[in-house]
Amino acid sequence: MIATFRPCTLSGTISAPPSKSMAHRYLIGAALSGQKCVISGVDYSEDILASIDCLRALGCSITTDQDTVTVEPTEFLKIDPNVLECRESGSTLRFFIPLALCLNKKVTLTGSERLLERPLNVYEDLCKENGFYYKKDGKSISLCGQLKSGTYKVRGDISSQFITGLIFALVFLGEGSEIEIIPPFESKSYINLTISALKSFGAKVCFADDYKIEIKKSQLRSFSGKIEGDYSNAAFLDAFNYIGSDIKIKNLNPSSLQGDKVYLEYFKAIALGTPELDISDCPDLGPVLFALAALKNGATFTGTNRLKAKESDRGKAMYDELKKLGGELIIGDNTIIVPKQQLSYNGTVLSSHNDHRIAMAMSVILSKTGGSIDGADAVKKSYPDFFNDIKHLKAEVEIK
Repeated sequence: MIATFRPCTLSGTISAPPSKSMAHRYLIGAALSGQKCVISGVDYSEDILASIDCLRALGCSITTDQDTVTVEPTEFLKIDPNVLECRESGSTLRFFIPLALCLNKKVTLTGSERLLERPLNVYEDLCKENGFYYKKDGKSISLCGQLKSGTYKVRGDISSQFITGLIFALVFLGEGSEIEIIPPFESKSYINLTISALKSFGAKVCFADDYKIEIKKSQLRSFSGKIEGDYSNAAFLDAFNYIGSDIKIKNLNPSSLQGDKVYLEYFKAIALGTPELDISDCPDLGPVLFALAALKNGATFTGTNRLKAKESDRGKAMYDELKKLGGELIIGDNTIIVPKQQLSYNGTVLSSHNDHRIAMAMSVILSKTGGSIDGADAVKKSYPDFFNDIKHLKAEVEIK
């Protein structure tokens, strides 16, 4: 799919899409509860559909009605699953591997080639240490083991999704457990989201100190509620405001624990000068921050190494696309510098690199320069209505 922009400014009022991060967590929490739960405000992005498919394969009865999901998990983790299809969702893959290890039966997880290239060392090491079967190739991961309650040590400088996945499994196992985090500890905010969601179902999970998570024996209960708005995707909408648009964004919880809420501070810093910003706790904001810095006075970003292991190598992808617009991006050791620059479209079609956040970040830039981006349908991974929403806000964009 190709999206072609004419230079434009946007205006109007829009609701932020529901949080994908919270939807994953509440749907899995509902499954762990063992009781009927109703979760509303769900956006059926490709990633969320992948988690729903995996929950069904593991024995949950799930029905959907508009934005509402009803989960009846009476058979959750009590049946022999078929293949768990994770599509392109890193969250789904990393959340469901530990749950699959609760079965003591061989389970195969599949996904896109790029997904299976992303690091899984934490789980591979866990399987080796416990004598579990683990086999990974370019098309799937097969494993078999009986995970047990206990104490686990996990590096804190890797994706928080590994820690969240382990928390889910240890809550399911139902006995007291601990996870010790080996510092430095990045993306702690995502662990707080996990703990917050699980507490809604009665799970007793908390930080005993800065580097230790306690999972206590709990009596889980049914919960029904609504998913809050997503700061991660709202950032791509709000970015238009910093280049001349006038958009009002609703459905954002000012008390949210979402780490990507920090974009509010970072956007202001970029608008006011040439800041140095640490994105180690908010790597999903990288592309939109780079885009905004390129349109303003530049910035320096630290904590960028994890961008290499996303849907694309996001630093390299942004470098490639800015270069097509006459721009520049300097990639260093865990650092990316976006110099002050003048961007213009010369007729070369840009690429999304099959990455939803690259597609949305470059859309912000193209609203100023005009031009086209191929692979724009990558937005379906997290924000399938992105182009419809910005059209509603008077973006001059044609989709083919």
